[in-house]
Amino acid sequence: MTREEVFQNALWLSAAEQDGAERWHFPVLRGRFCVHGVKKATLYVLGLGFFHCYLNGKRVGEDLFLPLNSDYEPRPNYPEGEILSGHRVYVPQYDVTGMLKEGENLLALHFGGGWYTFEDARFGGPKAIWRIFGEDENGPFSFVSSTEDRIHDSFVKDGSLPSFETQDYLSDTPESFGMEFDDSAWEKAVPAPPLETEYLFSDCPADRVCARLSVRLLGTTEDGHLYDCGQNTTGYPVLKLLGKRGETVTVRFSEELTPEGTLNPYHAYRQRVVYRTDGEARTVRPLFTWFGFRYFTVSGDAEVLGVEVVHSDVRASGFFESDNPLLNWLHDTFRNTQLTNMHAGIPSDCPHIERRGYTGDGQLVCHAAMDLLDAESFYRKWISDIADCQDKLSGHVQYTAPYTRCGGGPGGWGCAIVEVPYQYYRHYGKTDLFAALYPGMLRYFDYLEAHSCRDVVVSDQEGAWCLGDWCTPESILLPPPFVNNYFYVRSLLRVIELAALIGKEADIPLLEERAARKKETLTACYFNPMDGNFLGCRQGANAFMLDIGLGDERTYRNLVAYYRNLKRFDTGIFGTEIVTRLLFERGDGQLAVDLLLSEDKISYDGMRRAGATTIWEYWPGSLYDRSHNHPMFGAAVACLYDYLLGIGGSAGYRKLVIAPVLAEGIGRLAGGREIPGGRVTVFYEKRENTVSFRIGIPEEQTAVFVFAGERYPLTAGENFFEFPMPEKKTAGA
Repeated sequence: MTREEVFQNALWLSAAEQDGAERWHFPVLRGRFCVHGVKKATLYVLGLGFFHCYLNGKRVGEDLFLPLNSDYEPRPNYPEGEILSGHRVYVPQYDVTGMLKEGENLLALHFGGGWYTFEDARFGGPKAIWRIFGEDENGPFSFVSSTEDRIHDSFVKDGSLPSFETQDYLSDTPESFGMEFDDSAWEKAVPAPPLETEYLFSDCPADRVCARLSVRLLGTTEDGHLYDCGQNTTGYPVLKLLGKRGETVTVRFSEELTPEGTLNPYHAYRQRVVYRTDGEARTVRPLFTWFGFRYFTVSGDAEVLGVEVVHSDVRASGFFESDNPLLNWLHDTFRNTQLTNMHAGIPSDCPHIERRGYTGDGQLVCHAAMDLLDAESFYRKWISDIADCQDKLSGHVQYTAPYTRCGGGPGGWGCAIVEVPYQYYRHYGKTDLFAALYPGMLRYFDYLEAHSCRDVVVSDQEGAWCLGDWCTPESILLPPPFVNNYFYVRSLLRVIELAALIGKEADIPLLEERAARKKETLTACYFNPMDGNFLGCRQGANAFMLDIGLGDERTYRNLVAYYRNLKRFDTGIFGTEIVTRLLFERGDGQLAVDLLLSEDKISYDGMRRAGATTIWEYWPGSLYDRSHNHPMFGAAVACLYDYLLGIGGSAGYRKLVIAPVLAEGIGRLAGGREIPGGRVTVFYEKRENTVSFRIGIPEEQTAVFVFAGERYPLTAGENFFEFPMPEKKTAGA
């Protein structure tokens, strides 16, 4: 839709520049209108970057960090030499019938901070637009933002999305959202350049306060009183300011403490919020940013009321519980990590340092996220972001969606244009998004062919820094072309699988020829015919190639022997998921479970023993350490649903198959998830010589239970089975 279709004759507004420069970063806009006997009223409103809206002094809605992050409009030479495929802005809409009063009403809009104005990826300065329309006793009405609206600087004086915010309550505008405030001295707003974009509505869930945590006072440091909210999270502390007029309260954050019991600066990432008090006992919180933290200090006179946990309002629809504490920790910790990396409509790499929607990270964990979260509308929106960030000229897919400057690789990142729509189809049974992005997929394949040397994809651009796998515990041994060609071939196979479903059978021969040619090249470059290994079987190399159908009868045996001997992962973000899944797929679920439960320092248990409540970016004991809230290594959690619970079947689970994998170390297991047909639950418990199952199936669902090679029909409701314990299987047999 166009601006006129949504906002009619409303104007984008900003403050007049001063000496040719932007005056205020977080202004307040106030507009007045009159209604009588309101029957219905709807508000469309946008403030860029983020905004809060008020009608007659009351906050409109509970959503935070709107509008949803997107590629709002073209930016000159950004990315350099490329033209992104699409630009969109999502318009929040509200039914405000009950918020209007008889006669004059006031709309106040506090805006300015957010992705649109973020200095490292700036689109433009703060601007706002609104339209309120409906029907009253005089008939239809429509009021819009205009140059009669007043604008002024707000009490939020400074801020940067990834790191800080400053609020000054000695300014003259902390109470400027209500009708009683006198804005006669404020200047009138001026027209701002309209966006060159598509205006859309979205059902993608916005950020909200999703939980509240109590805090524990740990003591006093040189930075102030030190608090622990009990888990790594995103959001902010809520304070009651108690100080005298002109005093300052500063809050600083970190994920970890030093051995001396102070905030660890290495995990603080310069995060802070500063409040300048006016002597009133105010309840305050940041307005235009969130923080990633567990610990925080408060210097100055303030009472901590608690911590508000903020992320996209996505419901956890899956559950997993067993008698193995480490598996329970892995599941719950990934859920916390994934949720606290869902903000403003994108899945981020981390909630503090970069906060970007990396296509590599996002495509890696989307399967697990769709297993345990009600995430259909969230990923539908992000898939559109991936499509928007493709270069019109070359077909290149960026490393982040929406695009901001970043790093990655040509396969493991850009192939998100295939993998995320593919997983969306597998989980929800809908081919529409895959079909919509299909032309872009083919263009990206052409791009990868054009950036191949002797049939090996080498990089996005000649001489450019290029990743393959990432975050291995030791130095990365797998060459980036090895990994990126794996992703290219896997994506070709995904498209071949679905091409007939979307009426593209004619493309299959060319796609098959490309896949065969790349496979031959990978074998020629990386396979050792003397021992059957790819790159010595290190860091999951054999698993990468086995996953796309390469290797011989020795390759898988070598993989099993290698990890039986190593007894831990040596893999990076991609290899960990591939090794785990492949072992389950090939019937060696026990070895996969043994790796998941490894007690080595380089392990999930190593994170747990270190006190982690979110997944770390690097394994404990690695050469490097950085963020302690990165979802990437949580991708293996999909195996808890797909194999240990055994919930599988056709796309959208129209034909449901329940085939749990039994493993030593797990005596009892319960879990389930939502599928399009309803809720599926699986429970089993081992006894001395038997194992019993209880399986819940939704109404009108075709389902079968598979155990010990036999198939048993399942009916709606609860199904009960009991069997003798099967004989143990030797790994790799």
